[in-house]
Amino acid sequence: MSPFMRGLTGADIERKSMELIERELGPTSFSPNELDVLKRIIHATADFDFAKNIRFHEDAVDAGIDAIRKGSPIITDTQMAVAGISKRLLPVKDTMVMSPMGTDECRRLAGQMGGTQAEAAMEIASRLDPGIVAIGNAPTALIRLLDMVRDGRIRPRLIIGVPVGFVNAKESKDALLDSPVPFITTLGRKGGTPVAVAAVNAIIRLAI
Repeated sequence: MSPFMRGLTGADIERKSMELIERELGPTSFSPNELDVLKRIIHATADFDFAKNIRFHEDAVDAGIDAIRKGSPIITDTQMAVAGISKRLLPVKDTMVMSPMGTDECRRLAGQMGGTQAEAAMEIASRLDPGIVAIGNAPTALIRLLDMVRDGRIRPRLIIGVPVGFVNAKESKDALLDSPVPFITTLGRKGGTPVAVAAVNAIIRLAI
């Protein structure tokens, strides 16, 4: 007998995956909306550790839903994240979804600042009045963003701060836990662009 499930559509596979994730998770203390975000992250990573290390500000999901429904800009720290966000599902069709990373302006500003392009990207983001800032790759982006929040230069409705890595990743996410802005983050080194994208897409689905 073949070990494979055959004849499944994409929708069948997604539904079955979510059933398996929910069964393996078992009972949790997450709210229904938080659980939806977590399941999307696990679906994107096949990593159940996120059930232990994800942290939600109490207003995070509601703030994200409100930003999506208002069509507020979504700014990310990578072009990969922009590509992964389900723009066709956005309820406001002209919603800006963009990353300044890799643009001429970003490279030029990074040189002037003497910092990373990720830091420069957050400086550019501050001019765009973002509703959601999603950071999955660059701890320096999250650190700069939090500095600007503290200085009153930017105030997104939601920060999804899940940079992955070994240098400043954990520390930047620990700092986010003290932010006055609603946030979704993951403790420790784990995170990444797929996690950030999954969180954004989960909130988009909750907003429609």
